[in-house]
This record gives sequence, structure tokens and C-alpha cells, in this order.
Amino acid sequence: MNNSLLRPHHSGISVSQRIIDAGLICVTLWASHRLYGVEISDHNIVSLVLAVSCFYFAAEAKSLYASWRMGGLVVEITDLATAWGVVVVVLVMLAFMSKTSTDFSRLVVMSWFIMAPSGMVMARVLVRLILREMRRAGMNIRTLAIVGANSQAVRLIEKSQQAPWMGMSPLGIFDDVSGVPIPDEVKPYLKGDVADLIRESRDGRIDYIYIALSMQQENRIIELIDLLADTTSSVYIVPDMFISDLLQAKWTNFHGVPVVGVYETPFMGVNAVIKRLEDAILGAIFMAIAIVPMIAIGMMIRLSSPGPAIFKQRRYGLNGEVVEVWKFRTMSVCEDGDKIPQAKQGDPRITPLGKFLRKTSLDEFPQLINVLQGRMSLVGPRPHAVAHNEQYRKLIHGYMLRHKVKPGITGWAQVNGWRGETDTLDKMEKRIEYDLEYIRNWSLWLDIKIIWLTVLRGFYGKNTY
Repeated sequence: MNNSLLRPHHSGISVSQRIIDAGLICVTLWASHRLYGVEISDHNIVSLVLAVSCFYFAAEAKSLYASWRMGGLVVEITDLATAWGVVVVVLVMLAFMSKTSTDFSRLVVMSWFIMAPSGMVMARVLVRLILREMRRAGMNIRTLAIVGANSQAVRLIEKSQQAPWMGMSPLGIFDDVSGVPIPDEVKPYLKGDVADLIRESRDGRIDYIYIALSMQQENRIIELIDLLADTTSSVYIVPDMFISDLLQAKWTNFHGVPVVGVYETPFMGVNAVIKRLEDAILGAIFMAIAIVPMIAIGMMIRLSSPGPAIFKQRRYGLNGEVVEVWKFRTMSVCEDGDKIPQAKQGDPRITPLGKFLRKTSLDEFPQLINVLQGRMSLVGPRPHAVAHNEQYRKLIHGYMLRHKVKPGITGWAQVNGWRGETDTLDKMEKRIEYDLEYIRNWSLWLDIKIIWLTVLRGFYGKNTY
């Protein structure tokens, strides 16, 4: 069978998914009523219309129905959860504002709020599994060509080969390399020159073309785009490594003018609301669990050594603003000056009780108060003393970018083993590397994973003194 007949346009899948989502929202509302033997009222019908409309609006804002070839399932589920979260917030607010909340069964509403997104997630998983099997069988495949004899082009081909579920079949690399040294890693993938690319594209044998030339080759890129205007291939420009390696680099616009966001926080708009709700809800739960041990620890500190139970130290918070971070006092001194020596093994400043608290990270518990205050997050780069910030910002490129988000009680660096003493510059560089990776790849699921790993692996650290 001709595979071209089995290449449905993305728009068809996208429309089908919209219909499925609307159907699942309706079916799960009906099922929730049937589950508890409650009749569907006019109020429920109005809520259903509002839910579908609001979900579509939020889903479009999150590009939920964009091509699945280019995105992962985790990202899509996160966007779906965000869109449905907007629906829940809107419906709850409208119910309270209109004083109609008593007209709804709480059990029915809660079941619906859980069943609807669960059904939509399962539908997406099922569709992806079907498409994956089709693509493994050679159906629904799109051809991909890369322009640029460089490591970026090789990276793109390797990525497509590592993700067969995308249904992207790489033809190879095309570039004019006559008389030009070719990197060894490029040679196995070299397919032809630009003339070959144009010819195959005009013949309809190439679906996607990725231009991976250096941004310094502006004239070549413009010339190539002009030539490809006479084809039906989808053309993308891949920013070179200079742009790709920048923190949170992404395209946006300034009144219609395309610009590249270089340094930006991931917590903007809806993401900021999600992050704050996460901190408020989980922070309150953890605080309720920890309040009794915190009182006991505070009393033990006061009885075991002179000085306050809580030690407050100035540290950099969001956007580099100085905030007071709370900890249980673990030393005989409360240092917060321009020079603060890091704690070392056998440090005479550490009290016997403080040694245990630091080793188990119980000294960090008061930072739950900072989280509820909004100064910190549960998950984020660990805050360093102001004196240490001023020291390392001069030594490590991009160090201050970690302050584009709130500092956290635990973080990606900590669950990967980079916690405790940083007695060498290499150790601090590695910690910063993980901090920036967290900011680049933030999602609600990543936060949950970090919290889970923190609990699973315990608070004990072999390098913590």
C-alpha cells in the first residue's frame, strides 16, 4: 500500500482530539451524576458549556493541540493539567460569585474534576500508542532533511533516530562542502549538496527541512529560504549552539517583531500561579506534619546552648533581592557578614545537636515558613549566603541566572548528590549546572519528582557538615 495514502494531516488529528476532549468532558460529567444517582440539572448544563469553552481557550493558549511529532507526552499532560486547572478555578469562582455552589453535589463535582482530565490523558496515551505502532510499521512517516554540515545537524538526526514515535525519517545532511573540511561526525550522514536538496524537495520527497546553519551565515540562510519558497516542504530554522545553550532561550515577539528570549524565568502567567499554588498547598501540608518536631527541636536548641533557636541569614532571593532565610541555629555563632567561612568537617563552631540537625537537614525545617511567606519555594536552587553569592558570581559564568526563580528548600542539584560543602570551584560549578538545568526544564511533574526523591532518599547527606 502506498504510504502517502496513510499520512493524515496534523489538522485532522488535531480536530479529532478537540472532539474527543469535548466528548470526554461531557461523558465524565454524565458518569459522575450516574455514579451517585444525581439528576443532571440546568445548572450542570451551563457548567458543562462553560467548562468546554474555557478548556478550549486555555488549551489553545498552551498550544495543546500542536503537532505531536515535535513534543513529548509529559509536556502535553502538563499543559492539559494546566488548562483543566484553569477550568476548575473559573467554575469554582463563578459558583461562589453567583451564590449557586449549594446547587451542586460536591461528590459529583469532585469526581468530574478528577475523571475528565484522567480520561483525556488516557485518550492521548492511546492515540500516541496507535500512532507509534503505525510509524514503526512504516506508516504515517514524514521525511526530514538537515542543512548544515556541523554538529548541530548531527544532533538533530540522532534525536530523530532516538525517538521513532515521532515518525520522522531523516534523509541526511545537505550542504555545499566542496573544498571545505568536513567534520568526521558529519561524514556518515552527508547526503548531498543544496542543489540536491532543492531538487528532492520540489519532487515532493522531503516533508521537513531544518536549516542548522550558523547565524553568522545570514546571507546563505536568506538565499536558501528564497529557493525553498518554490517547494511544499515545511521549513524551520534551528538556532545555532550560541542560541541553544542560552538559558530559557525561546522565540517571542515585541508588538509583532520576532525576538529571542535569552534570560527569562519559567514562572510567568499561568506557570506562576501553578508554582505558587504548589508551594501554598504542599507547604501547608508539610508544615502541619513538621510543626510538632519543629517545636521540640526549638526547645532542645534553647536548652543545649545559649542563643536563639531560629537563625536568620540574608540570602539572595527572586531577581537577586535580599531575603531573610530561616534555619534552626546549629552553631555557637550567628554569622551574617561580608565573609562567612563554609562549614567544614569537624568545624568547632557547630554544636553537638547542630551536627545532627545539619547531617539530617532538619535544620532546614523553618524554611517552610519562608515558603508560606512567599520568599522561597519548596523546590528551587538552594540559597547561598550573600557573601558567597558575591564570591561565586565573579568566578562562575551565569551564576546569577539561578536567581530568576525563588530559592528552594530542595532542588535538582541536591537530589543528584550535589549538596553540602563546596570546597572546590568544580563542585559549585556542578551545582549551578543542575540549577540552570532545572530552570530550563521546569514543570510541575519535575517538582513532584524532586520532592519525591528528597523524601525517598532521605535528608541525610554524606558531604553535609
